[in-house]
Amino acid sequence: MKIRKLTLKNYRNIEKIVLEPCDGVNIIFGENAQGKTNIIEAIWLFTGCKSFRGAKDRELVRFGAEKSDISIEYDSAGADAEASIEITNRRKAFSGGVPLPSPVSLMGEFTAVVFSPSHLGLIKNGPAERRRFLDTAICQIKPSYAAALRNYTHALEQRNSLLKDIPYHGELLDTLDVWDERLIQFGEKITEERIRYARLLADYATRVYAGLSDEKESFDVRYEASGEGDLKQLLFQQRKNDIISGSTSVGPHRDDIDIRINGVSARSFGSQGQQRSAALAVKMAEGEIVKSVTGEYPVLLLDDVMSELDASRQNYILNNIRDRQVFITCCDPDALGRAGTGMKFRIKDGRIV
Repeated sequence: MKIRKLTLKNYRNIEKIVLEPCDGVNIIFGENAQGKTNIIEAIWLFTGCKSFRGAKDRELVRFGAEKSDISIEYDSAGADAEASIEITNRRKAFSGGVPLPSPVSLMGEFTAVVFSPSHLGLIKNGPAERRRFLDTAICQIKPSYAAALRNYTHALEQRNSLLKDIPYHGELLDTLDVWDERLIQFGEKITEERIRYARLLADYATRVYAGLSDEKESFDVRYEASGEGDLKQLLFQQRKNDIISGSTSVGPHRDDIDIRINGVSARSFGSQGQQRSAALAVKMAEGEIVKSVTGEYPVLLLDDVMSELDASRQNYILNNIRDRQVFITCCDPDALGRAGTGMKFRIKDGRIV
């Protein structure tokens, strides 16, 4: 997967930028708040996902402009392709000039892995962030997974609404079985895919972490379900408690992945350096999994993370990304001299100078 040309118009602080990157390492540098991360963010949108910075669509449009237009020309499995996104209060996506039903339809067409300082939350924060990571990663290699997620979320919302009404309308109890069946149907598919992905993640991330730590520390990833047994059994066992609480206490929306360093929780006991290395290992492993499934590496987006790593970790990363297209944002490009050949783009006030 290689981007040949990137065009941004009225995107955040960028009036217009046309970028023609190389196949290897592309360094985007400049002072803070000049627009470096905006370029990385725009590329990420072509995966079909929302902004990794949590921004709403309307916040992506340049102040004073009616809309933003972004487009890429890229190489996928040796074939030329193009995609574009129009942003107003929401995003509209196009592939080869043809309108798509939704931006989610881009999933699987263009793949990328992004790592920014905010992704440390993958280790430091609660289970919701790790579930979100799993779901986003799986969608890139199995776009049909997104439909299962939407259906599960809808069934969960309906079931929770019903649980809140049942204490006041006992006659509604019989309808709970309908939503339980829907929850089981899609929930089991989600859990199955997550467990499969977590096993791949454990395999690849363990190798990456060994390289980052110079094989001085052990690393492991395990999927943690919210209860023991199948979902049908768990829902039945918890039904009375769920009615009392007004919410569904078991299911993939309550699951987590346990990330361990030297046998203990990275979240609870890992140092800041260990947590950063763990998050990086997981994200780099994500790229390896995409490669194993699709046959080609995704575009790698590293947003302002290299400066926080020591020289040995920087060397490990740079020595293991030479065979893929990479975009790295930083303030000082000289610090990345070990990247070897590539291209550098200086950005100031939303323009390449």
